Amino acid sequence: MQHIGTRTFLAFMWLLHWLPLPLQAVFGWTLGHLLYVFVGARRRVVMTNLRLCFPELSEAQRRALARRNFVAVTRSMLERGVIWWASERRIRRLVELHGVHQVRAAHAQGRGVVMLVPHFVGLDMAGSRMAMEMDCVSMYAAQLNKLLEKMLLRGRTRFRSQVLLSRQEGIRGAVRAIKQGRPFYYLPDLDYGPKESIFVPFFGIQTATIPGLPRIARLGNAVVIPLVVRMKRWGRGYVGEFGEPWPDFPGKDVSLDVARMNAWIEHEVRRIPAEYYWVHKRFKTRPPGEPKLY
Repeated sequence: MQHIGTRTFLAFMWLLHWLPLPLQAVFGWTLGHLLYVFVGARRRVVMTNLRLCFPELSEAQRRALARRNFVAVTRSMLERGVIWWASERRIRRLVELHGVHQVRAAHAQGRGVVMLVPHFVGLDMAGSRMAMEMDCVSMYAAQLNKLLEKMLLRGRTRFRSQVLLSRQEGIRGAVRAIKQGRPFYYLPDLDYGPKESIFVPFFGIQTATIPGLPRIARLGNAVVIPLVVRMKRWGRGYVGEFGEPWPDFPGKDVSLDVARMNAWIEHEVRRIPAEYYWVHKRFKTRPPGEPKLY
């Protein structure tokens, strides 16, 4: 039954991908509002996150932001059909990348590259678009739904020889690929539990955060180049913007390095809060003795 439902959903996405992106955005806008109303459990997760991170907003402002977030998340799900089935020419037109020269310049200097990519809703779009430029390496979390996992991986491997590593494999494969000249498309800002994490501030909250970024950068002799992906208005596409390589990173203290990463992510989230992945229980893991937040 799971596969029947998944195949039906994928068939809908395949049909939808033929439409111009602004029309797809209309479907995403409509479905996003419906999901906000009817998927109460996930709405409560989003509202909890927003109350924790934006206490200065009124409850009405947070509800409005949550609605926009549901729309953005839903749109990004439906619009993945573009990177799964559309032509390379169409994807290049719909997904812009600015600053790729930063990655190429680092390679020309003999350095590895870790692309630091926070969980904004357009990250898969930019990942597939970057795969058209260079052979990259990225990690993925194994999905219970193997058919959906197959499609997610397909979107990242259509156009070049990409290395995809399961998160369960650890960082060794990523470091090895970096040393072979592949930029690492790295997404470190989810709650992976207490075993792999340290607690550092994020929106003023002690947050379980994996310390992989400084460790991978050090082991791979890599520079960190941030990448933020945002949606264009009116369903006109996506834009990924690379920043300048981070100077003096990693430092001598892993905790300070990870705190620096979270501070940068927080700054970017405040710029486009509706497009961050608030549906995730980012503060699920608490320091010993603290109560649960969800």
